[in-house]
Amino acid sequence: MFATVRRVCLGLAAALAAAAFAQAAPRDAAGEATQQRVLVMLRLPPEHLRPNTEYGGAYGDGMDSGARRRVAVRLARAHGLTVVDDWPMPLVGVDCFVLAVPAGRSAAALATSLSAEPSVAWSEPMNLYTGQATHNDPLYLAQPAAREWRLADLHKVATGRNVRVAVIDSRVESNHPDLAGQVAINQNFVADRSSAPEQHGTAVAGIIAAKADNDLGIAGVAPAARLMALRACWQAEASATLCDSLSLAKAMNFAITHSAQVINLSLSGPPDILLGKLVDVAERRRIAVVGAFDRRLPGGGFPASHPGVVAVADETRGETPAGVFAAPGRDVPTTLPGARWGLVDGASFAAAHVSGLLALTQEHGRFQGGRLSLISLRPADGGAAPCVRRDSAIVSR
Repeated sequence: MFATVRRVCLGLAAALAAAAFAQAAPRDAAGEATQQRVLVMLRLPPEHLRPNTEYGGAYGDGMDSGARRRVAVRLARAHGLTVVDDWPMPLVGVDCFVLAVPAGRSAAALATSLSAEPSVAWSEPMNLYTGQATHNDPLYLAQPAAREWRLADLHKVATGRNVRVAVIDSRVESNHPDLAGQVAINQNFVADRSSAPEQHGTAVAGIIAAKADNDLGIAGVAPAARLMALRACWQAEASATLCDSLSLAKAMNFAITHSAQVINLSLSGPPDILLGKLVDVAERRRIAVVGAFDRRLPGGGFPASHPGVVAVADETRGETPAGVFAAPGRDVPTTLPGARWGLVDGASFAAAHVSGLLALTQEHGRFQGGRLSLISLRPADGGAAPCVRRDSAIVSR
């Protein structure tokens, strides 16, 4: 089935530095290598076939859960590993166990061996994802998106009112003057990290849904949207934001089960089976999933390369591939921690712009199964809306 994808040709000076996958071993804020881990998926029985035949309580609870944990512990011992965490993923029918990999052993090789075990649905290395951006200039007096996207005119048609946008990212400063009251849900899926607000998530949230007409800062693309600030990433250093497979999966699971209408993934990295299955669930539920397109990775990296994802590239950095959105420009003004505003660059922020636009289309039910209907957004007075042209067709599987 082919889904038409249109490219936004807006004269905004918004540069989007694609979030790139770190090929080396994961590193913490100090730059030290962290321990590798593998994810082992054990199948959950269908809820109506649960052996204990009880339908109260959590999905997969009771003896079922204990039995799966014993299997995970047995597998870990047999392969010289240690179980460090587990998380049920009923949306994709598995219980996910996290196993620590000893130094000097290959997580990829262990995942292959574990996948061959009869009791395992599949196993994969814990992948790492990054979102890179710079924040070093004062805010311009004029916001490019407001001027060149003609947001004031566009907002006569739609403001994204009550559309639920999940920002799966680093921690958002929800009490920022331009974001206070915009965050409906604030959840943390990152353990053992600082709880302070972080740059990347706060910047992405501002571009999508900063308040309008409050005499402060900027106006978000969809200022009446309701943000779900789901922290799955952490700020490792001033210019690096990291996420891993499990933290992202937890946040995606939450977004889907709490009825998000748009999921913004301003990040990029390697293909991931678990995350891919969750994206597929979101697509089946007609949730728009937006991903940053990394020109340095094949197909733009995951999630941009995954079928059905709305991929967004930086049009200022070369030719945009067919079937990919391009949000132009650089030096995008947005919200930053500490009740500040500043300029950001990166594909992360291009994705945020398009997530905002999708929230506008969702307000009037104009996003249907991967098809973007931005062309239908026109101010009530008949003035020009953001220029949208058909780019090409891509396969939607």
